[in-house]
Amino acid sequence: MSNRLANETSPYLLQHADNPVDWWPWSPEAFAEARGRGVPVLLSVGYSSCHWCHVLAKESFEDELVAAYMNEHFVNVKVDREERPDIDSVYMEAVQAATGQGGWPMTVFLTADAEPFYFGTYFPPEPRHGMPSFMQVLEGVRTAWVGRPEEVAEVAQRIVRDLAGRQLDYGKAGTPGPEELAQALLGLTREYDEARGGFGGAPKFPPSMVLEFLLRHHARTGSEGALQMAADTCEAMARGGIYDQLGGGFARYSVDREWVVPHFEKMLYDNALLCRVYAHLWRATGSDLARRVAVETADFMVRELRTQEGGFASALDADSEDPQSGAHVEGVYYAWTPAQLREVLGEEDGDLAAACFGVTEEGTFEHGMSVLQLPAQGPDIDAERLAGIRERLLAERGKRPAPGRDDKIVAAWNGLAIAALAECGAFFDRPDLIERATEAADLLVRVHMDGRARLARTSKDGRVGVNAGVLEDYGDVAEGFLALAAVTGEGVWLEFAGFLVDLVLDRFTAEDGSLYDTAHDAERLIRRPQDPTDTAAPSGWTAAAGALLSYAAHTGSEPHRTAAERALAVVHALGPRAPRFIGHGLAVAEALVDGPREVAVVGHMEDPARAELHRVALLGTAPGAVVATGLPWAADGSGGEFPLLVERTLVDGLPTAYVCRHFVCARPTADPAELAEQLGAVRS
Repeated sequence: MSNRLANETSPYLLQHADNPVDWWPWSPEAFAEARGRGVPVLLSVGYSSCHWCHVLAKESFEDELVAAYMNEHFVNVKVDREERPDIDSVYMEAVQAATGQGGWPMTVFLTADAEPFYFGTYFPPEPRHGMPSFMQVLEGVRTAWVGRPEEVAEVAQRIVRDLAGRQLDYGKAGTPGPEELAQALLGLTREYDEARGGFGGAPKFPPSMVLEFLLRHHARTGSEGALQMAADTCEAMARGGIYDQLGGGFARYSVDREWVVPHFEKMLYDNALLCRVYAHLWRATGSDLARRVAVETADFMVRELRTQEGGFASALDADSEDPQSGAHVEGVYYAWTPAQLREVLGEEDGDLAAACFGVTEEGTFEHGMSVLQLPAQGPDIDAERLAGIRERLLAERGKRPAPGRDDKIVAAWNGLAIAALAECGAFFDRPDLIERATEAADLLVRVHMDGRARLARTSKDGRVGVNAGVLEDYGDVAEGFLALAAVTGEGVWLEFAGFLVDLVLDRFTAEDGSLYDTAHDAERLIRRPQDPTDTAAPSGWTAAAGALLSYAAHTGSEPHRTAAERALAVVHALGPRAPRFIGHGLAVAEALVDGPREVAVVGHMEDPARAELHRVALLGTAPGAVVATGLPWAADGSGGEFPLLVERTLVDGLPTAYVCRHFVCARPTADPAELAEQLGAVRS
């Protein structure tokens, strides 16, 4: 019999709709039920592609005895962290403050006033490695709730007071400049893994936003060290098991320092961010490897994550069905043995593929299986032959039971995908990718934006979700629209971005210029979340700062420019001290220090000379440069759709480019080479 989750749109919640646990969605009614019954709330937070969430569900939430105990003594609330990042953020902050670590699944016990008093992450079905069993945790919480209610109440109130005292105060830190960015680079250099690329130890995550900062820093300063760290990290990831050597796209993270064995879930945000990073690396260096990975990752998103409605699904699971055992096993879809390679390819090509992809008899993963890699020291093989091998293996892999897909559309992550696909389409002469980006943008406008331009966080199957968009949705979707405007020359996308950044000013901004993750009129939680640091994707704070800055460069709006500068005070404070955790803010600060430059390209839209100038403008490496293209300004005031095109005319009757900084312009040019020089481009 289904529980209360059966009518939800979240794939994660629907996965639990048939549990014997009497789950509630997050709602006032759930807390009223807990108050009426005099029992605590058990809050369980996860997401659909989370491996350990599935494990906990199978071990405990599907167990009739455990479920019966939960139903008798608790009101059980299930939350999809991807639908409600505000709830996740607030309680994860409490978990991390108390335990020093966090993760998913997250298990939090609350009073009927939503105050947390006990928490953890995954609990096993029996005591293991010093961890209590899930049932022991339930019994212990129940005993404390009944036997020591005053102590429970005091703990809950103290935690809420402690969280309230953690308010940020970066309003007076000042705007970041070249000195802070240089200090951030120095800090990254100290933490850089020279032998393996990336930063820190295991598990090792793709440092997407830090890589973008390094590329922008190199573009502005010429720092070879910054470029080398970015290029070497990108190559290490592209050759490692974290990258899908057959189908393209990146897994969530590597469990080891060498990028060999990934945690196999594939997230839209990771792939959108990395697709753009590799495209920008190619733009800076001309690397064939970077180009191939950017294009393959774009193709992966379109092939495996695009939904029928034209948006992009959130994720692919780490687990899939093992054809032999019928059990769901992590990574079985992606791993190979030498015998399997020979069976598909024949003896000669099978052995060659094993040597090329690092597949050994011992295995690099589990049960003698290996995750495919592409080590630089592998055998010398003709590119066409390797491509044929990859194609045959991909076709064979397609016959295996595929990982599950979380089909919900998250606004923020689709904004990231729109930006990546639009730029890849422009850089690599792939108009189909621009079309896919445009279709996703159309979906966001049609389904996610209401008549007041407010964003909904999610949709599924064309049906909008009930949860309001958070700051990252506004910042990332605006960024996607701005990138699409630059590539297509369609000013409507600048207009839509303007609606969103205006709402950031009106609904998310504090008096001191800092930004909140939720709107002023959003549901009140025990604390209003406000986190400027990057997690797996840009923080809403710095994403919004970037969109505000770009919009100001397009329009000359001082309020938007001032808001961006005030928001970036957090980078002044955190950049030199914790650069790995505010990489997107550092990248935006690079654009601020460089200008950003404003580029206007005018000419008749069908003129190849205008198209060439437009392409050169998009390939310019000046950090955060904004690009507008359209018809030349006419005497009657008609012309292109962008403010940057006002009074921009042809020179000597030829398509012309104008490069400005703070609206002070260099000499107009019709020469692509001169435009490339003005923008710091290494190649037209």
